[in-house]
Formats: sequence, structure tokens, C-alpha cells
Amino acid sequence: MLRIVLIGLLLIFIARVFWRVVDSIIEGTTGKRKREIKSGMKLMRDPICGTHVVAGTSLSFTTSRNTYYFCSEKCRNEYQNGFGQK
Repeated sequence: MLRIVLIGLLLIFIARVFWRVVDSIIEGTTGKRKREIKSGMKLMRDPICGTHVVAGTSLSFTTSRNTYYFCSEKCRNEYQNGFGQK
């Protein structure tokens, strides 16, 4: 029984390798990519707690010179209160 399972796994592995080779040959001859490579998201560091956050989806505070990104409302409020007192 174990022999049958191992042979089945080996056949699945060989089939996957075969189709990857075929796909790469097709991509190479046509010049078209099947899958696009996604670029990474830009991470910014929260100036209060140091957490890294995604710039596009996090809370922010903009001054005349810079934009700061925060992980939470608490960190943004703390920065705004400290920034206003300086």
C-alpha cells in the first residue's frame, strides 16, 4: 500500500515538473508572461512606536514638509499633541 502511495506522489511530482517546463517554453517562445510579478508594497515606520505600516492604507499626518504614517489613532494623536507643543 505504501509503495502505491509513493509511486502516486512521484507521478504527481513528475507531471507538475513537466507542465512547468512546458509553460516556460511557451512563455519563452511567445514572449508573453503568464503571471505578472507584483511589486512590493511600500512600508513606512511609525515615528511613535516604530511599527512598520503600509503607506497606502495606514493613518497619516501631513505637515508642510513631510507625511508621517501611523499604526493606530493613539500613535497619531500622540504625535500630533507632541508636534503641536514643540
